[in-house]
Amino acid sequence: MKRHHAIFFGVLGLSVLLGSQARATLFNYDADLNGFSESPPNASPGTGFADVLYDSTAHTLKVDVTFSGLLGTTTASHIHAATATPGTGTAGVATAVPRFPGFPVGVTSGTYDHTFDLTLASSYNPAYITASGGTTADAEAALAAALAADKAYLNIHTTVVPGGEIRGFLLPAPIPDSFATAPVLALAFLAVFGCVRYQRPRA
Repeated sequence: MKRHHAIFFGVLGLSVLLGSQARATLFNYDADLNGFSESPPNASPGTGFADVLYDSTAHTLKVDVTFSGLLGTTTASHIHAATATPGTGTAGVATAVPRFPGFPVGVTSGTYDHTFDLTLASSYNPAYITASGGTTADAEAALAAALAADKAYLNIHTTVVPGGEIRGFLLPAPIPDSFATAPVLALAFLAVFGCVRYQRPRA
């Protein structure tokens, strides 16, 4: 019985440790998109929401955007970084140009979901790579730092407001449970399964 207790608490401790490590590699950022947050502000009735999940171990950036009610039709969308001051100002385009790959254009409402491989040069604006140090690793580090410092924003450009009709600064948000717990539960299950197999009495 004591041995089973030791196994249980060992697996529990492993799950907690793995959970902490999994969360440490994931960084989530949200932004409410609107015309008032643009620079300069505008009276667009358009609204939107962006969720950006950065994985520093997998070197990926998952971008999920919804928007509606725009005055003009979409022409592009990007993440810009880094502004001089957190939460205000403007900055050059950091992500792919002329727009997010596959972003819907010519519409006033829509959704977008794409995961960028940050080891690929195509995930960035070439000028951003050059300005960040010349490599994709430099660009990733610069973008991660801008996100962590509240100096990155996402905006949507349209035919009515070419410079950007709605935008929002990306701010820290809780990690979605589906991303934080699934790997941990899987590893914990494998650990328990392995222990059970190990404990089977021999014939």
